[in-house]
Amino acid sequence: MNVVTRKSFTKLNQKEAAAAAARHEMLYSGRMGGARAVFAFADLSGLDLSGRNLADADFTGAILEETNLAGARLDSASFFGADLRRANLAHASLRRGDLRGVCLRGANLIGADLYEADLREGTIAEKDRYGNLRVMQHDVGPSEMPAALLNSANLERAKLNGVIAIQADFTDAMMKGCRLSRANLRQARLNGANLENADLSGCNLTGASLTGAVLVGTRLDFAVTDGADMSKVLTSSAAGVEPKELAVPIDKVLEAHARWVETDGREGKPADLSGMDLRKVTALGGRPLTALIAPDAIFYGLDLEGASLQGSNLQNADLRSVRLSGADLRGVNLMGANLNYADLRDARMGPLMISDARLLPARMDRACARYADFRGADLRRVNLSGSDLSYANLNDANMRDVQSEGADLTGAKLPAMFVEDAVAVR
Repeated sequence: MNVVTRKSFTKLNQKEAAAAAARHEMLYSGRMGGARAVFAFADLSGLDLSGRNLADADFTGAILEETNLAGARLDSASFFGADLRRANLAHASLRRGDLRGVCLRGANLIGADLYEADLREGTIAEKDRYGNLRVMQHDVGPSEMPAALLNSANLERAKLNGVIAIQADFTDAMMKGCRLSRANLRQARLNGANLENADLSGCNLTGASLTGAVLVGTRLDFAVTDGADMSKVLTSSAAGVEPKELAVPIDKVLEAHARWVETDGREGKPADLSGMDLRKVTALGGRPLTALIAPDAIFYGLDLEGASLQGSNLQNADLRSVRLSGADLRGVNLMGANLNYADLRDARMGPLMISDARLLPARMDRACARYADFRGADLRRVNLSGSDLSYANLNDANMRDVQSEGADLTGAKLPAMFVEDAVAVR
């Protein structure tokens, strides 16, 4: 087989690529004069297509080395066999994209959406006039992404079977149901990644770091984990004190707490669930949990919609993917808690009135709430100092008088009023 050299690719300049993108956007919006962008086997290296809508475009076999595609919409686009070395795809949307056989060496995919994207092995070849096959791909074989940056990327249900991702960074990535069988993840960083129900069978994780990763229901059959750091991973096994280890059944503990709340402390007893793994406790939802004591407890994946947790101590608790929509969290202590991907829509997190003269603001300082959904939530006076709210959705949230010094709001969707106030302060 004869590998085609770069000279045989059509080299496009910035003006030509922008014009093709504009015609594609016209077609996508139903305007006259539009045409699908076909960049197959074209050389687009170093060009700027950031923010463009190129969904369903054809980049088959294209050279996109160091191309800027940051924030671009590339859903269902074909990148079969494309060369994306050191390309900037930060925050780009590649949902259900065809990325088989791509080369993503050193590419920036921070915050990118790769939901159900296909990154399996791919090879492009065609017959010449003598009937011989010639390869039309730059690097034939499995998809390659050594040293690629995929921090906080969405890889849910993506297909990465056999991918080569040596030293790639998947920190805090959403990888639920991701297929990674036979993948080479040597020395990769998967710290905090959510790999629930992912398939890592036969995967090479030699020297990889999975500190704090979610491995609930994850397949690791025949995976090589020599030298891998799997400290603080969350698996299906209990990660703290189990409720069955209590001297009193958990139901009785919660009933006593409910009486204590309803009688203003005259009867019952406050529940202390510090450091407990509560994932199997289905009786939490709908109960009065006011002033609950549960620092360092694990609530991962629980449904606590509409829960009454005002004044509770949930410091350093694991609340990843927890459903807290409509919950009463006034005056709650969530300092250092992990709220990644939590649903907090319409949650009440304003100050709690302790007496006529005292208000207790909620605390989220140094908390991690990446991709958390705060739409419509009341966040008045909440302490967000030093918190990580990267890519969180805060649209329509009331953020009046919040303390946000040192907070990381990278990629977060913010209410207009908060943005205006921040600009005014500057």
